[in-house]
Amino acid sequence: MEFLQTNLIYLIPVFGVAGILVMLAKSAWVTKQDAGDENMRTLAGYIADGAMAFLRAEWKVLFYFAVIAAILLAWSGTLVETSSPVIAISFLVGAFTSAFAGYIGMNIATKANVRTTQAARTSLAKALKVSFTGGSVMGFGVAGLAVLGLGSLFIVFYHMYVVSQGADVNGPAMEKALEVLAGFSLGAESIALFARVGGGIYTKAADVGADLVGKVEAGIPEDDVRNPATIADNVGDNVGDVAGMGADLFGSYVATILATMVLGQEIVSNDNFGGIAPILLPMLIAGLGLIFSIVAASFVKIRNETDSVQNALNIGNWSSIVLTAIASYFAVQWLLPDTLTIRNVPFTKNDVFFSILVGLVVGTLMSIITEYYTAMGKRPVLSIIKQSSTGHATNIIGGLSVGMESTVLPILVLAGGIYGSFYFAGLYGVSIAAAGMMATTAMQLAIDAFGPIADNAGGIAEMSQLPEEVRHRTDNLDAVGNTTAATGKGFAIASAALTSLALFAAFVGIAGIDSIDIYKADVLAGLFVGGMIPFIFSSLCISAVGRAAMDMVQEVRRQFREIPGIMEYKAKPEYEKCVAISTKASIREMMLPGGIALVVPLIVGFTFGPEVLGGLLAGVTVSGVLMGMFQSNAGGAWDNAKKSFEKGVEINGEIFYKKSEPHKASVTGDTVGDPFKDTSGPSMNILIKLMSIVSLIIAPHIHVNLAETSAIKPEVRKEVRVKEVKTAMISAGKLR
Repeated sequence: MEFLQTNLIYLIPVFGVAGILVMLAKSAWVTKQDAGDENMRTLAGYIADGAMAFLRAEWKVLFYFAVIAAILLAWSGTLVETSSPVIAISFLVGAFTSAFAGYIGMNIATKANVRTTQAARTSLAKALKVSFTGGSVMGFGVAGLAVLGLGSLFIVFYHMYVVSQGADVNGPAMEKALEVLAGFSLGAESIALFARVGGGIYTKAADVGADLVGKVEAGIPEDDVRNPATIADNVGDNVGDVAGMGADLFGSYVATILATMVLGQEIVSNDNFGGIAPILLPMLIAGLGLIFSIVAASFVKIRNETDSVQNALNIGNWSSIVLTAIASYFAVQWLLPDTLTIRNVPFTKNDVFFSILVGLVVGTLMSIITEYYTAMGKRPVLSIIKQSSTGHATNIIGGLSVGMESTVLPILVLAGGIYGSFYFAGLYGVSIAAAGMMATTAMQLAIDAFGPIADNAGGIAEMSQLPEEVRHRTDNLDAVGNTTAATGKGFAIASAALTSLALFAAFVGIAGIDSIDIYKADVLAGLFVGGMIPFIFSSLCISAVGRAAMDMVQEVRRQFREIPGIMEYKAKPEYEKCVAISTKASIREMMLPGGIALVVPLIVGFTFGPEVLGGLLAGVTVSGVLMGMFQSNAGGAWDNAKKSFEKGVEINGEIFYKKSEPHKASVTGDTVGDPFKDTSGPSMNILIKLMSIVSLIIAPHIHVNLAETSAIKPEVRKEVRVKEVKTAMISAGKLR
């Protein structure tokens, strides 16, 4: 036990290594599975090549961004005592790891898709095993990289700035270590935003083109080999829903842990771990969550064709949550002292555990509520189906109303979670609740990544003209995948809200402000501007999809018009031209939305000061959470309403199938929902957290001007914190 107390800090990266080793083993297993006949392998090759072409183009642009940003961070690190030029290295490591996390997911997804198709020729159980194992490679890889990267860098910076100097763990030295570590999170979130937005534009431009021209005009399935946009559509599933999502949740995972560590630094802890137990706890919970996600993944299985795939995934998810909750209790009891205090709020170690439970319950409820609003056979989706019978417009009205309604229960749950976790352990309780919610990210991401793999598998089955029973199995997986994708996005938005509140609290402490006073005109103005940011961000994302989709539609129409024999299977479409359209459009269009998240906090913070910036962050968080929920849920509900017609739906006593008029209306609704659920909606959580992290990074640069405290002795000024400076300034008559 004494050995563990002394070396606990080194155990955390070991959890990350364990996750990566399991990832490698599962990746090898997937690769060994049968990839089908030559035609299937050829089609899968087109998808893999297109996905890698996009990644190379995206990485080229992001490389220049990362270098320029690192240079600016290195320079800024020389301007204040609580930062360092080393923050640039931390940023680059975070950016590289985030990009690598996306690559891991896409690499295995483009291998697992065709192998899932081949497995579906045997049984639904085998198809689920291959697709979920492929998804778990991404889940364990992303979580493993996050725990390894964050744990290792903390060890380095802790020894560099605190241990080597013999400094106080609650003093400026630890603040410096965590400020430099924040560069890792900034790098991860920056790449995540560009990857999510760029991937979302790519996938939806292709999807809209394949739907509108292929389904509605030509009357063929979107995954028909005759559809020129079908390869680009399947590539898009990988670059948006796999690579983008991997980078997204990697950034979320890291930001949540970092926010808790920053607040933990404020707590004076009389523990057996050198006083850093509140800082170590979120990393330890993340590591335990990774291990128990690996255990719970073995529970995801079915035996018969009639077994519920959704139930199998739910068992794995709930198992990981319960196991992590049990482990967290013992971790809290072991690490923390009996009583602690943060910002004059006292709490006990049991209160910390209750806060973790609150986070896990909030995450579970968010998933259940989102599943209800987006799953087939539930009231919301059935209401959209019914309204499809009277035309395209009523389908749109139905989807919008479902999306808006779907924000009510999640917001109430989220508000209850914030209140409950704060009640138990103050601001540290809110942040540790978010860490508890994100602890099972490995399982959440495995379930999420399973969806795009199943979608691609169905596309390959359609293009290869495999028997109907194969497509029936892949459609079963794909329908569940749509729901899991929606629940994953709801989960990410909820975590973003809790994490942003924790980051906001950390920003307030470092920037030296006690509160955000909305009675001040400039602060209220900042609040309104912040509320507007998610709207203009969404507008840019959706309009980008619209422009790229128009190009795609024109290209697909041209090929149908100018290449004779496509419809008779006598000529091969020019797939590569559609892939090129999506690639160029996504790279071009992703820059402006990404720039908003990075530049706006800098302009507001340095122009108007920390309190106005705080108002801006509050507006962005509230507006962004609502927009993210509304768009993701509306899009998911529209998608599953459309898919319901594939099996046949009853409307007013009559059964309707694909190619019927209500089905065509549902295709229009799904087309509107596509950029909602896969481009702007899931980007909201990154926007919220990235703006908070940028604000945290610049907080030391915009805090109360210490030059005004010249009446205070320099040696005293160097030691006191910002809040104490304000008190001293009042005493010296310099501030009223």
